[in-house]
Amino acid sequence: MNRTISGTLMGLIAAAAVGGGGGAVEGTMTPIERVASTPMGQLKSPYADFAGVAEEGHKIYMSLDCNGCHGGGGGGGMAAPLTNPIWIYGDADDTLFRLITLGTGKLSPGDAFGKLGYTRKGSEAVVGPMPPYGEIIKTDDDLWKIIAWIRSVNSRRRP
Repeated sequence: MNRTISGTLMGLIAAAAVGGGGGAVEGTMTPIERVASTPMGQLKSPYADFAGVAEEGHKIYMSLDCNGCHGGGGGGGMAAPLTNPIWIYGDADDTLFRLITLGTGKLSPGDAFGKLGYTRKGSEAVVGPMPPYGEIIKTDDDLWKIIAWIRSVNSRRRP
């Protein structure tokens, strides 16, 4: 990731951390804008009935090549399976949104995700950290739809 993108991301994260955002802003934003404008712990999916948008989320997931690491059905590969009953960083909406937006480990610019205090709750034999998708996914709504699909394939949430 180049220095400009990394610097911009860190500036947005810093602004959010010191109260630069006053909570979720109505309307569509990029995932990075949503993370920067929403205090930690307050990101909540607008799709309580995630099954209703899961298929659309799967199409977005596939179009972004998430399947290259997590598998087309979410069963994993070189990255953690999305179908597991326990996820590495937990399953809260806020955590999932920030994890996908910021990435993890060495791939998270300036370790933005780790600096927010997120720690591993589980473990997987994964090849590498999650890359940041905050500038790849076009809108926060697209990301919520991807998360809806991920929830639909998670073994704890399936009927």
